[in-house]
Amino acid sequence: MTNVPPLPAGLRGAVDLSSLVERPSAGGAGRPAPATGGAPGAGAPDGGAAATVGVPSLVIDATDETFAQFLELSNTVPVIVDLWAEWCGPCKQLSPVLDKLVTEYAGRLVLAKVDVDANPQLTQAFQAQSIPAVAAVVGGRPVQLFVGALPEAQVRDAFEQVLELAAQNGVTGRAVVDGAPDVEGEAPEPEPEPLPPHHQDAYDAIDRGDYDAAIAAYKTAIAQDPRDQLAVAGLAQVSLIARLQGVTLAEVREAAAADPADLDAQLAVADLDVSGGHVDDAFDRVLTVFPTQDAAGRDRARARLLEYFEIIGADDPRVVAARRRLTMLLY
Repeated sequence: MTNVPPLPAGLRGAVDLSSLVERPSAGGAGRPAPATGGAPGAGAPDGGAAATVGVPSLVIDATDETFAQFLELSNTVPVIVDLWAEWCGPCKQLSPVLDKLVTEYAGRLVLAKVDVDANPQLTQAFQAQSIPAVAAVVGGRPVQLFVGALPEAQVRDAFEQVLELAAQNGVTGRAVVDGAPDVEGEAPEPEPEPLPPHHQDAYDAIDRGDYDAAIAAYKTAIAQDPRDQLAVAGLAQVSLIARLQGVTLAEVREAAAADPADLDAQLAVADLDVSGGHVDDAFDRVLTVFPTQDAAGRDRARARLLEYFEIIGADDPRVVAARRRLTMLLY
């Protein structure tokens, strides 16, 4: 069965790092210490203190060999992943912003820095087609955030969305730098900005597994404000989640292989591909079946592609290429 946990609007394109999960842990510098004060991912059960984990620094270099440790760490505290290279000018603009903000969050986030030239497996796993690229890992699940050197305010917004996702999944722990005093409680964290009512309704519905109600809430938000891009993206994401409920991978792929012109079958496989991070495969599948359809079928295929574009993000190079190919087919 395929099970895709909900992603808040704005968190883009889940990717699959399963090949790195079983990698043997390597000792040495940069290895996070085991969590204490609670089970990983348990947050603060029964109102108790949140779990804490010792780290050598809030900003740590990560490698192909050590990243499994960061996946484990992400069960306690969200891990931001910065994919960069020495020759990359925009990377040098973005890195200080990431370092500054992670430090300001005082242990609620940890930053893992990945040199793409030295770590090809991580680069491939995160599908880093251009850099700088920034992702997050929450509870072992990676989520692409953005590509390029964004302004500090937009980076902060992305981090806030990561923390919202983490809270929904019980990842509410805190990283404490080894040897540093634990100052938790000296300065209370500011209350997060409340979500717009219909967005909150959608989040609550997702939390209880009522995806139809979440879809309805996002549609209401869009009806009231057609420019509400977060609602548009949220609707696309929760619609994908709803379609994947009860789906069996083998059956879907067998049906698609049996009839390459069956639009429903091809769209079902494309859904699976997007949920697993195989974005190019999903785009190619829909764009390949597109010319074989009548007008109604083409409209459905185009609508599904536009949903995927919202999920992945308009600036993603894969979306740019797929949009160009779709335009050529339409005109």
